[in-house]
Amino acid sequence: MKHGILRSLALAALVGSLAACGGDNGGGTEKGKSAAAGDTGKAAAGAQPTPQRPATSFALGSTAAQAQACQQQRQARLDSAAAALQADSTAKRPGAGRNPLFAKEKGWYPKMPAFADGSLLPCNRIVVYYGNPNSKKMGALGEYPRDEMLARLNRQVQAWRQADPGTPVIPGLHLIAVVAQGDPGPSGKYRAQIRDAQVDSIHQMAKSINGIMFIDVQVGNDDIRNIMPRFEEFLKRPDVHFAVDPEFYMRGGVVPGRKIGTMYAADINYVMDELTRIVRENNLPPKVLIIHRFTRNMVPDVQNVRLRPEVQFVLHMDGWGAPWLKYDSYRDYVAAYPAQYTGWKNFYHNDTKKGDPLTSPQDLIQLFPEPLYVQYQ
Repeated sequence: MKHGILRSLALAALVGSLAACGGDNGGGTEKGKSAAAGDTGKAAAGAQPTPQRPATSFALGSTAAQAQACQQQRQARLDSAAAALQADSTAKRPGAGRNPLFAKEKGWYPKMPAFADGSLLPCNRIVVYYGNPNSKKMGALGEYPRDEMLARLNRQVQAWRQADPGTPVIPGLHLIAVVAQGDPGPSGKYRAQIRDAQVDSIHQMAKSINGIMFIDVQVGNDDIRNIMPRFEEFLKRPDVHFAVDPEFYMRGGVVPGRKIGTMYAADINYVMDELTRIVRENNLPPKVLIIHRFTRNMVPDVQNVRLRPEVQFVLHMDGWGAPWLKYDSYRDYVAAYPAQYTGWKNFYHNDTKKGDPLTSPQDLIQLFPEPLYVQYQ
């Protein structure tokens, strides 16, 4: 694998999490799909979106006009840095991920759909703790007791506010609500779903810090079209967002952890269509969708993802290793593919286990484009 930057596939954690997550159905009731698979996205692909009513609540977001102004500022920053570097033939070219000329050549920022009121991006940066409350090995969210975890997250948020005072920081909790498994389980789908009561408890925890929550899905041998409807009642809440991890989106009966999975643009467009429907039907502010990536084949056709005002799409660099290795991966798998916005993950343990430092906020604001979603595991 290029650069050797694989996430730890931790099969022990996968195998051990089924009972903790509460079995297969997680206590939820699956809802009917809004459209047949063959019809997914037809409305979004053609006609102009209908004007959105003012969102019910967007205390953490921006007005459409503010979001547009922030986007222009980010574009101007990139353009100015690229022009200055191009004009100075003697200047040393920055390393991978930090070269504004590379970002410009790749087409950052892509053409955006019209902004909607309540958009969290691009005026804010989202900083989250990731994990599962039933496992101390899957991330900071489950590694520490509640109060200690929230205090650690707050310190991380404050570090970002100090490093980049011009960008407000929204804290969040990123919950792995569907966990890939090393054995098939009752469903035969190699995945287990956390109980609704625990999803709600994490949401309440996020609210207690004036933050947001992400529901993250590791599909296993299932299909996102079968799993996502189960979380619709949570996604009707204005501060609950969504994520999918292609690493564990398996095909052809392959056991999670045996190889790296794949999520296609058609799968992502289904998710975005469903989020769009939920936003419109419930008069919500836009949802943020996180898609993890640390190899090209995890999302081989990302250029076919269709953007829309109701969903803000983040392609998230999810690999671990030394800083230089992560910068290379950011360049190769995220900056080279102008989706909409970008994310970055820091691993408190895996990034530093060979003595390398954890990348700091000061390091990451030097990236082009700069990540507006930062996750800590």
